[in-house]
Amino acid sequence: MRMIISGGGTGGHIYPALAIIEDLMKQEPDSKVLYVGSKRGLESSIIPQRGIDFVSLKIQGFKRSLSLDNFKTVALFLQSVHKSKKIIKDFKPDVVIGTGGYVSGAVVYAAAKANIPTIIHEQNSVVGLTNKFLSHYVDKIAIGFHEAAAQFPKQKVIFAGNPRAQQVANIKSTFKWSDIGLMDNKPTVLIFGGSQGAPKINQAVENSISELNKRTYQTVFVTGKKRFAGVEENLKKTRISDNVKVLPYINDMPNMLPKVEVIVGRSGATSIAEITAIGIPAILIPSPYVTADHQTKNTMSLVNRDAAVMIKEKDLTSETLLKSIDRLMLDSTLREKMGQNSRKLGVVDSADRILNIAWSLIK
Repeated sequence: MRMIISGGGTGGHIYPALAIIEDLMKQEPDSKVLYVGSKRGLESSIIPQRGIDFVSLKIQGFKRSLSLDNFKTVALFLQSVHKSKKIIKDFKPDVVIGTGGYVSGAVVYAAAKANIPTIIHEQNSVVGLTNKFLSHYVDKIAIGFHEAAAQFPKQKVIFAGNPRAQQVANIKSTFKWSDIGLMDNKPTVLIFGGSQGAPKINQAVENSISELNKRTYQTVFVTGKKRFAGVEENLKKTRISDNVKVLPYINDMPNMLPKVEVIVGRSGATSIAEITAIGIPAILIPSPYVTADHQTKNTMSLVNRDAAVMIKEKDLTSETLLKSIDRLMLDSTLREKMGQNSRKLGVVDSADRILNIAWSLIK
């Protein structure tokens, strides 16, 4: 297969694309893949490091308020479509797949206009602007949440889950808690507000440390790299016991996750894919700062199926956090039930499903 794939801006768009590429190369090692991303997005550094052929476009997103900058956005989009047509003509793909982000809009639109088979993947329960635009032109739409189906042309939609789940489900964990100075035979809760950290979550945990010190379970608190120094300063006068570990970041999160009893964190699509792939009971604190409040809607997909509990950020305090953690960490029966419900939501062949869509379009 010759495949162009495009997705950019955030890891939520990039890692599903990488999972699809990885699965394709396992199934058809002779396949040729070209990744088209944006110059300023994370993909410009992540993709070349993986040894994947990469071409960049200069593009930016629309401002939601009235802005003269949107004229520049339109001009860059049209330029990117023109460049994408040349890339497509030179590479001659069998299929073009978009995983979200503004850059995928230009690439997939150009492919559709050139009558190349096209697929988009929507990770969230609320559809993004780019995929809403592309839905009118593409052949098939793969979705990660059933709730997204009603927002697309019905005849094009196929439920596929999130390809990141397939990657995580296939990992054979070699991680031990003793690797970071904890005990291997104690149940452990992981608190993680994302790679950048979440100030409100960090503050609630900082205020909970004295109580977490006393618990029979272990706590791993990941602050985010840029927040670590501030958290260290805030905790300078607080005793931290042997069963609490404060870290800036975890480089290999999927390797650690199978050892976690409960996870506390945000509810981006990638996080939920990882959690449900393994079946981890979750306490989700959706970010209120994302488009269309989609993290709350992502969260409710799990809450409604008794796979997670939600704390809204406006309700997050040391007390509400500790109460929710204790409820799960001190009740192994409840954890097992929620874990089973979570696993039922995990789609561990998502990349396979998307590739099957691609092959059906090519044939």
